[in-house]
Amino acid sequence: MKLPESRKKRVGLVLAVIGIAAGYYLFSKVVPHDDLQGLLEDISNTLGGWTYGLVAAFAFLETGAFVGLVVPGETTMLLGGAVAGQGAIDIYVLMAIAWFSAWAGDTTSFFIGRRLGRGFVLNHGPKVGISHERFEKVEGYFEKHGGKTILIGRFISLVRALAPFVAGSSGMRYRAFVPYSVLGTGIWSISHILVGYFFSKSIDTAAKYAGRGVLLLGTLITLTVLTVVAVRYLRVPGNRRKLVAGMERRRVGKWVLATGRRIEPQARFFWNRVTPGGTFGLEFTTIVAVLSVGLFVLISYGVIIGGDPGPTPGDEVAMDVVRDLRPGWLVDVAKVLTDLGSAAVTWPLALACAVALGFRRNWPEMCVLIAGMLIMIIAVPALKDGFDRPRPEIGLTGADGSAYPSGHAAYSTLYLMLAITVVVRLRPGMARGTLLLAAGVAMTALIGLSRVYLDAHFLSDVNGGWALGASAFALCSAIALVVTELRHNPRFDEGSGRTTPATRGDSA
Repeated sequence: MKLPESRKKRVGLVLAVIGIAAGYYLFSKVVPHDDLQGLLEDISNTLGGWTYGLVAAFAFLETGAFVGLVVPGETTMLLGGAVAGQGAIDIYVLMAIAWFSAWAGDTTSFFIGRRLGRGFVLNHGPKVGISHERFEKVEGYFEKHGGKTILIGRFISLVRALAPFVAGSSGMRYRAFVPYSVLGTGIWSISHILVGYFFSKSIDTAAKYAGRGVLLLGTLITLTVLTVVAVRYLRVPGNRRKLVAGMERRRVGKWVLATGRRIEPQARFFWNRVTPGGTFGLEFTTIVAVLSVGLFVLISYGVIIGGDPGPTPGDEVAMDVVRDLRPGWLVDVAKVLTDLGSAAVTWPLALACAVALGFRRNWPEMCVLIAGMLIMIIAVPALKDGFDRPRPEIGLTGADGSAYPSGHAAYSTLYLMLAITVVVRLRPGMARGTLLLAAGVAMTALIGLSRVYLDAHFLSDVNGGWALGASAFALCSAIALVVTELRHNPRFDEGSGRTTPATRGDSA
């Protein structure tokens, strides 16, 4: 955030914010609430299903074609949420489309940046509104904050439109880029859609409190400006000395300084323990991205089938495809594959692998494996009982009971988890690591799809099972990663008032 240099301009900025807030408040008083509701209903009826395409296009073009420099994508997300709030479209489908499209736009911009480089933008950018100054601002922000720019920059219009391109042109690896992109696009798109959705559900309340909300926003902006000014002032050593000298002359100031000096060692100790390194940041963000996508899929399907337990349109398409491709020998293969995802196979396999990890003293990985399986053992039957969804009418395995989520699909994520654990922790080499990951993905996919092929589950049940398994392992991995990082951080020595490095015996 860049502030005006002169004091007059800063005061003008604050007054402008207050003026806009006051104008918005007056507008909410003049325009009747019924007119706002009617206008929103007209828009919803006019757009209808076209809202999906509109939101997808703007979410993609926001970064994929730098449209965000001209038209902020938040407007379309809010409009899409409002249309969903009127019942014209499904909000969960809308959120999934917006999330995927925004991520696809980021990815496209990233690879365009890798292909063309910064020289292309510097030569041709001014023709489409990307001046050298604007591009260099984003580069400076990216250089200062690194991968966090992809996540944080999603909520800053200029940075959002150019950050993926800058990441690609700077030589950043895609595997380091994609977790921040997945998490950032998800938070950005879903939060704005939900705001539009809930405001449209109670447009009268929204209109009534709109002016107050903007006035509150103006107050927050003013406080933010003052905070930034104070931080910049205190960055200068001479200013800090002057402030301390002034506080020493006052009774309250002396008490504040004494308190600060007393808790400074403990505060530094705490800060060092909760401030991870760069590797932690990428790994943790990747895990959180997986957890976010997994929970989104699990909850979205749960809400959809909770309202209508019958097959979804995607389920019907999948059933039509598999029933046209069902030779006898392939049915036998599918039955063998589906057994590999049963509890009778996955639980002993997980226990054996946990013991092996324990012998190698890979305690965090062992705990993640055991805890993840325990979560699934508890969650699968609980969710099945809660949703009580009937299975497909034609079943080739004799499976009974509730369908959502698929337990076999959930347990099959064990194979992918084991492959990731071997590759990330044991580092078998590039070729063997790639082969292991491919095998893990294939096993998880084939076991889940075999349930659809044998008419034991709908495709949505399998997707829900995969999402549950991924979420369980991701949650446990995130906790283990944080605990391990904290144990490796320096310790505070109460006697000396200093921090000392952790020993290997302290590691998890």
